[in-house]
Amino acid sequence: MKDRSITDAVIHILSENPGYSYNYKQISSLLGIKDAFIRKRIVKILAQLSKDGQLIEISRGKYQIKEKSKEIKGHLQFVSKGGAYFISEKIDKDIYIHPSNLKNSLNGDEVIIKSTSYKGKKEGVVLKITKRNKTEYTGIIDRSKETCFFIPDDRQVKYHFYIDKKHINGAKNGQKVKVKFLSWPKNVKSPQAAVTEIIGNPGDINVEMNSILAEYGFPLKFPNKVENEVNLITEPNYEFEASKRLDIREKLTFTIDPSDAKDFDDALSINELEDGTTEVGIHIADVGYFVKEKSELDNEAFFRGNSVYLVDRVIPMLPEKLSNQLCSLRPKEDKLTFSVIFQFNEKFEIIHSWTGKTVIHSNHRFTYEEAQEIIEGKESTFSKELNLLNNIAQSLRKDRLKEGALNVETTEVRFKIDSEGEPLYTYLKISQEAHQLIEEFMLLANKYVAIKMGKPTKKKLIAPFIYRVHDDPSEEKLKDLNHYLQSMGYTIKRQKNKPLSNSLNEIMLKAKQRNELQLIAPMVIRSMSKAEYSSENIGHYGLAFDYYTHFTSPIRRYADLLVHRKLSNHILKNKGLRNNESDLKHTCSHLSKMEKQATDAERSSVKYMQVKFLSKKIGEVFEGQISGLTEWGIYVELNENKCEGMVSVKSMKDDQYYYNKELQQMIGYHSKKTYKLGQEVKIVVYKTNLFKKQIDLKLIS
Repeated sequence: MKDRSITDAVIHILSENPGYSYNYKQISSLLGIKDAFIRKRIVKILAQLSKDGQLIEISRGKYQIKEKSKEIKGHLQFVSKGGAYFISEKIDKDIYIHPSNLKNSLNGDEVIIKSTSYKGKKEGVVLKITKRNKTEYTGIIDRSKETCFFIPDDRQVKYHFYIDKKHINGAKNGQKVKVKFLSWPKNVKSPQAAVTEIIGNPGDINVEMNSILAEYGFPLKFPNKVENEVNLITEPNYEFEASKRLDIREKLTFTIDPSDAKDFDDALSINELEDGTTEVGIHIADVGYFVKEKSELDNEAFFRGNSVYLVDRVIPMLPEKLSNQLCSLRPKEDKLTFSVIFQFNEKFEIIHSWTGKTVIHSNHRFTYEEAQEIIEGKESTFSKELNLLNNIAQSLRKDRLKEGALNVETTEVRFKIDSEGEPLYTYLKISQEAHQLIEEFMLLANKYVAIKMGKPTKKKLIAPFIYRVHDDPSEEKLKDLNHYLQSMGYTIKRQKNKPLSNSLNEIMLKAKQRNELQLIAPMVIRSMSKAEYSSENIGHYGLAFDYYTHFTSPIRRYADLLVHRKLSNHILKNKGLRNNESDLKHTCSHLSKMEKQATDAERSSVKYMQVKFLSKKIGEVFEGQISGLTEWGIYVELNENKCEGMVSVKSMKDDQYYYNKELQQMIGYHSKKTYKLGQEVKIVVYKTNLFKKQIDLKLIS
């Protein structure tokens, strides 16, 4: 055999199996070569090909084909240990990028990378930063006589920014500020920025909340041009509007909302008809009547995307005159609404539906607590009607779960706060039947609007529309979830001809009985895909709906306002608002992004308040459950107040502990003492750090 033919054969074998590495013996065997002389030639050819850059020597004498690098565009997600993962729709699996290959990029930046192989694993190298994810950051000024640096609040940003003297703008050492990213020159260690706003002194509750809002890109006030536009909006002439709409002001209507709510998006009406059927109206604030397309107010609402609910305040999407007054479905007032009205038979089956513009008059405002008391048997105003609505809602819920919907019960930690903004104590917001009543009718309205706009018919072309979608969970995430559940004593059992959700719902029911639901439910949620807005309908896995959208909260979500406009044009057969697919795709992407930022801001405010609350409990002993395990420590959720902190491995002095990922346990090297998920432990609050939003705990033996 000639060297050329041997070389071609070797490259062919390695190219056919790019993910594997071979030594000369394996290659010889695959080629059927037993001659010792030719085998020695293969050794030399492999070494030469490696020298020429066509092969990579993975380990001594073992070679792998060097894949041609591909340039891909996507985003970076930095990780706590350094480095980042590259995420793109064009690849199935995220690509790791070593810190040395990040090329002055920051968390979330849009970049172009080339993929390469390193020791048999795919890695990436940043070639170009095409778009900065953020241009503004909040954090602390670290100033000395000679230099000034900015330390970002965003813990995913691993660098301190350099502030030139001319860009300090009066900021003092230790103050919270907002900065604007300027540049990051080549061969310079730090990004450069300029102070644009002094927020205040750390520790002040208003300063901290404003800092969180600024960090996630939400403005604290409305621009003057928006306020001027809002001031010109007047109360509608309801009698005139009633002549153009369905007037249902005489029908019994009421709202059910949290006790501290002021923006009432939705109301329910109920009417028992003579033929034994029941008419239920779901009435949503007609925000589109007041917010005109392409106005300054509309542009600002689109920019914000949604209202932001922090632990102690609300930053509304719309100015207060609209959100709390003109649009809000307040009791004893006429209001303009967009309604979906259903007719149910005696079996609570839908036999008719109608959608259109209405005028309503709410007779009463219930809080969730008041409605729950009536459901549990208390006699009060409209008890009969409220209980009938609840019976219908529970029937809808039962049918939905039967169809394969996930039944994830979550609890939210809330704080009772004094007039100074200091947390006094915590309490849990638990979903009860009153909450489910409203939830089921809102889900029903959203579903029917999506069907009306998105379900194909023989005579109708489907116009571009905005859907709320939820993809099926990936097998990889389900595998991780099952591994986690097995460590807790649960197993996902796939049943023939039944959805996976049946097994997950059974597991969560058992977990509730064992008082472990607070550990299981978040992990089930994390294993799912993220719900988002999309112009392409793929259905909603979690709700088991083929068609779903957001229609019921236009005061606090821009997506709902957009759906109202499209639905209105569809009903009136107008040709306006015909967004093309590309425009709508951009809109959906923006709204999904702003929704995530609002959620992150809310979580950040809750975490800050947890740290502030436990800062007054240093040295106190609590009981809790192990909620998470990592190689660097044990996470514990405290039973009394549901705050979560971490016990560092370094603080566990009674043994040398290591984390066994397979067993999901922290194990003592000498004593074999183990800590596992869900285990009850006793801890002491050791230290808190408000800047890092960090709670350090220590175990008590």
